[in-house]
Amino acid sequence: MSLHHEISFETEICGHLAANGWLYSEGDAKDYDRPRALFPADVITWVQDTQPKAWEALTKNHGTQATEILLQRLRDSIDQRGTLAILRHGIEMMGLRESLALAQFKPALAMNPDILAKYAANRLRIVRQVRYSLHNENSIDLVLFLNGIPVATCELKTDFTQSIEDAIDQYRFDRHPKPKGQSAEPLLSFPNGALVHFAVSNLEVRTATKLAGPATKFLPFNQGDHGAAGNPVNEKGGHRTAYLWEDVWARESWLEILGRYLVAQKDSKKQINTIIFPRFHQLDATRKLAAAVLNEGPGGKYLIQHSAGSGKTNSIAWSAHFLADLHNAQHEKLFDSVLVVSDRNVIDSQLQEAIFDFERTAGVVATITGESASKSGELAKALSGNKKIVVCTIQTFPFALKAVQELAGAQGKHFAVIADEAHSSQTGEAAAKLKAVLSAEEFKEFEDGGEISTEDILATQMAVRASEQGITYVAFTATPKTKTLELFGRRPNPDLPVSANNLPAPFHVYSMRQAIEEGFILDVLQNYTPYKLAFKLAHNGKEMNEKEVERSEAMKHIMRWVKLHPYNISQKVQIVVEHFRENVAPLLDGQAKAMVVVGSRLEAVRWKLAIEKYIQDQNYNIGTLVAFSGEVNDRESGSEPFTENSPILNPNLRGRDMREAFKTEDYQILLVANKFQTGFDQPLLCGMYVDKRLAGIQAVQTLSRLNRAYPGKDTTYVVDFANDGEEILAAFKTYHTTAELENITDPNLVFDLRMKLDAAGYYDDFEVDRVVALEFKENAKQGELFAALEPVASRLLYRYKTAREQLKIAKDRNNSQDAEEAQNELNALILFKRDMGTFQRMYAFLSQIFDYGNTAIEKRSIFYKRLLPLLEFDREREGIDLSKIILTHHNLKSRGKQPMPLTDGEAPKLKPLGPGGGEVQEKEKALIAEIIAKVNDLFEGDLTDDDRLVYVNNVLKGKLLESEILIQQAINNTKEQFSNSPDLSKEIMNAIMDALAAHSTMSRQALDSERVRSGLKDILLGPAKLYEALRERQQP
Repeated sequence: MSLHHEISFETEICGHLAANGWLYSEGDAKDYDRPRALFPADVITWVQDTQPKAWEALTKNHGTQATEILLQRLRDSIDQRGTLAILRHGIEMMGLRESLALAQFKPALAMNPDILAKYAANRLRIVRQVRYSLHNENSIDLVLFLNGIPVATCELKTDFTQSIEDAIDQYRFDRHPKPKGQSAEPLLSFPNGALVHFAVSNLEVRTATKLAGPATKFLPFNQGDHGAAGNPVNEKGGHRTAYLWEDVWARESWLEILGRYLVAQKDSKKQINTIIFPRFHQLDATRKLAAAVLNEGPGGKYLIQHSAGSGKTNSIAWSAHFLADLHNAQHEKLFDSVLVVSDRNVIDSQLQEAIFDFERTAGVVATITGESASKSGELAKALSGNKKIVVCTIQTFPFALKAVQELAGAQGKHFAVIADEAHSSQTGEAAAKLKAVLSAEEFKEFEDGGEISTEDILATQMAVRASEQGITYVAFTATPKTKTLELFGRRPNPDLPVSANNLPAPFHVYSMRQAIEEGFILDVLQNYTPYKLAFKLAHNGKEMNEKEVERSEAMKHIMRWVKLHPYNISQKVQIVVEHFRENVAPLLDGQAKAMVVVGSRLEAVRWKLAIEKYIQDQNYNIGTLVAFSGEVNDRESGSEPFTENSPILNPNLRGRDMREAFKTEDYQILLVANKFQTGFDQPLLCGMYVDKRLAGIQAVQTLSRLNRAYPGKDTTYVVDFANDGEEILAAFKTYHTTAELENITDPNLVFDLRMKLDAAGYYDDFEVDRVVALEFKENAKQGELFAALEPVASRLLYRYKTAREQLKIAKDRNNSQDAEEAQNELNALILFKRDMGTFQRMYAFLSQIFDYGNTAIEKRSIFYKRLLPLLEFDREREGIDLSKIILTHHNLKSRGKQPMPLTDGEAPKLKPLGPGGGEVQEKEKALIAEIIAKVNDLFEGDLTDDDRLVYVNNVLKGKLLESEILIQQAINNTKEQFSNSPDLSKEIMNAIMDALAAHSTMSRQALDSERVRSGLKDILLGPAKLYEALRERQQP
């Protein structure tokens, strides 16, 4: 029995194809033309059957030589233009009026009977054991032909005897397209041989489009096995890889792949350097998307969760192309235009080239850059013209979406909107609209120059109205948020409403786990090292301010003060630079780069100045850049506002694009604040240093900047100063396979909030109706709207002002009961305003999922929208004087490399949106001294006396303040001149020696190391303010 041998595997595949529209004959390998790499009989039969007049002309002109001349002309044309171009566009021949077609692919509009007859006449053939070589008798297991032209080769290995790696090695070592010192092998050459090469076993499939000997790279072409790599058990029994010959090579499928999917990419000299063959998930997702849209018609929503490394750019290009060409059963075009939103610069040129390759039609793709005077004019022209695909950036997206919605509503046009997971800073109109949909935390970050994604804009702009039935939305994202899943996810049972048992899920998934296991991205948690910061603070002597402050406000300010403290930054800078030099810099033959993520733009400025100083002091050759949006005012660092292009921060940037500059070998470390944490692809990034709290999706998106694959890249490092490893791991687990909702957001939240707002008694139905009537009244004047709102706004503002005054009087009189009543009134008004904002956000979001059909709800949404901007409740913030606080202890300790197993345990699910609202907390009051003690207590166990900054602040500084020489020099010199004084270094050395008995450990380190003494000097002149203190010693 030879059941377990390759021959049996071959027979099975060929038998299936022969029974399903392929030509197969057991001995036909003998009819293969080796030098020309053609199957001549099929070439001739195809031409005779589909173009009889052309064949007649050929035989008339060339007689018995017609076959030979045709075959040679075909081979020469393939050598000149490549196999794919010949299949798609045919060849020219002397004596023929038209080009000779070598294949007929199915057109988008399948109405022409002649074309359909030609399509049916395509000759697909499978041939076994093809002796292909001009130099030896090697044979390839299977070769697939289309009309006599080879389109694919296949090496089979049965797992009973060998593995898929043996098939790959056979291609790499025994199937060289150009053996050394010999002529090229026509079948294996690129791009004029077979278009794709398959390595196949019972369990796996891999593909390569370009053979290059040992350097050949095969990519997985597997279905994925429940979120992991590989293939699932075959439900019908049999080989796990049966989908290849049963589905992929099925006649219609295979012809579509050759005709519509393969893309030949050219270099600057217009030579083909790559042929893109779709990966399985790309083929699967784009086909299922087109089929679903065709079946369901326009107006649907589709969420495609494809991990980084999935090839989203190509998936989007194919999706756009297929949707633009989609026709229904009545042969009517489904969409007038397809709008693609992306901030990927490459997608536009790739789309243009790919579509031109498919159609030989220029001008079907329009790009809206917004550089002309009118974005909306540019868009209207493109969308109402004959542009099949319109590409726009995220900045022009709100205008594009508005134009699409208006055209769909007014003219009944149909559009598809494909949104890439693009992120960008936003300004103006888009920003104002975004406030309604972002959480408070997201908006706060956005205001500090943060980035906003297309998901957020879509959520803001979309509303399910009658006009929207003409718009199909397709969202590509690696990390869907809760609101994205609720808006775009598909219910398992579409006939039933959304519920806890019918939760929306992605339309298609290619998981992070599968991408990691298939080698397209790296596991960025493999070397994750958290650091713990411990510190203590003291209030300076007897001048302690007894003023009460709000504990949470004070804690926030104190923690921010610590983060910005020069000593804290300098310690972290040293760890970052030294870790980079030792661990990251040597990777990728010295090309590796790193990113430092900080919490705010102000921190970015301070870090950049500190890291530059450290690098210069150590004479290291490391180039750094800092990226943030807008301007930063920091008087401590400079009198002028700082921007990315400030000469002091990025002196050599000189107007270059930050991404392009960082690509060069001039720069190794990029510091970022709310920028480039998403959508930034730099494969050379191997290290990340995090000094910012990251939660959930933000943690995944930020750390994933490291995951891009690159030849030789197998190691990444994360050093985290700010987060808990368990929280980071939980965030990654959520998106490791498929993002799932824990539950659906409760639609009754809107009703509950409406009842609460009505019950507050600050307005009545008449006042609501009056405002709504004006909103819908034609030619209404602004004055009328103001008059309608003014009574309500004035009433609320008057109550707020009165309560503020009563609170002040009650406090002055020490009347605690009156003070409490006044405070309660203030809290109620603040909460009322906050609840109106929550209602707006909640209703804007939930009305897209649930049909409320309730005019009272809609009316209140309009009323609150107009009332909110008129309510300016200025809350007094009680300040905290940070000038009297000093840092006495500081200890930054590595917790060591932390294991982060992504596959262990359950993956956390995405939680539904909460109700918001709540109550105004009566802030816990505390003395500033108590707060400092509380902050110190947080870190109590991690400090020893040797950690004390007191050594610098009190001991050394105290001794130096007694030096008359230093007092005189400080008075008579600038700080820079003073810092270079030899007497200063000498006095520091004296002070260290004097402190030896009481502080032996630290003093010994200082005596033994010039670097430590230099660091002590920096601290004394910086945070310890020695220079300023010496000048104050001048006698009056």
